[in-house]
Amino acid sequence: MTQPHIDRLASGLLVQTAAFADAVAGADWDAFVPTCPEWRLRVLVGHLGQARRWAAGIVRSGSADGIPDPREAVPPRDWRAWLLAGASELVEAVLAVGPGTPVWTFAGPGPASFWLRQSTHDTSVHAVDAALLAGVAYALEPDLAADAVTQCLELLSSPVAATLKPAVASLWGAGSIGLRPTEESVEGWVITRTPTGVSWRRGPGATDVTVTGAVEDLLLVLMRRLPPQRVAIDGNGQLFDHWLAHSAL
Repeated sequence: MTQPHIDRLASGLLVQTAAFADAVAGADWDAFVPTCPEWRLRVLVGHLGQARRWAAGIVRSGSADGIPDPREAVPPRDWRAWLLAGASELVEAVLAVGPGTPVWTFAGPGPASFWLRQSTHDTSVHAVDAALLAGVAYALEPDLAADAVTQCLELLSSPVAATLKPAVASLWGAGSIGLRPTEESVEGWVITRTPTGVSWRRGPGATDVTVTGAVEDLLLVLMRRLPPQRVAIDGNGQLFDHWLAHSAL
């Protein structure tokens, strides 16, 4: 499966931004978000509106001017429109400069589409955070959930990953993990730990531990939004537990 087309990412960003807004409508903005325990809901709302505009600025200029603090974001009275406008601003910025235009990213130079892809998947996970807080249903499209898993593995196997998050170096060593979606349309992943880093590939293969579940559940377990019990684990479960404990970016 290849990376989704730019239009697919754009539609996914807008859909999940709206889903986030729907989930938090009427919720207590001072409540802590269980799956983001350090953030109150108002900070999470601020993050989504602030981060999309920050990413749009990077796309337009090609460089970053600091990293914004979501605790300083102040959503306006019409916060729903503000969130949707921020998502649209990022989409328009990527289309204006061209998806392949080189820009700054936290993983090194990359195409402008990096920020649309990263923002789409970040928003999707936070839409689930909001839904879990509010006790309402959520839904992630399998193709976008699969691409979010792929992007996560791309970042974790990047040469700069351990610089961004030193704990990632604890993933280096030995052992392999297989991720097997139950959807026939979604290809799985094989993750290999080596003494100098992490590598991965798409497809089947023999591994020390195999994790099987709907691709939505695989993503949310990997992102520590759902417990490992949500998926089937066959083999060295301690290896997968160790992965979950050290793979946060």
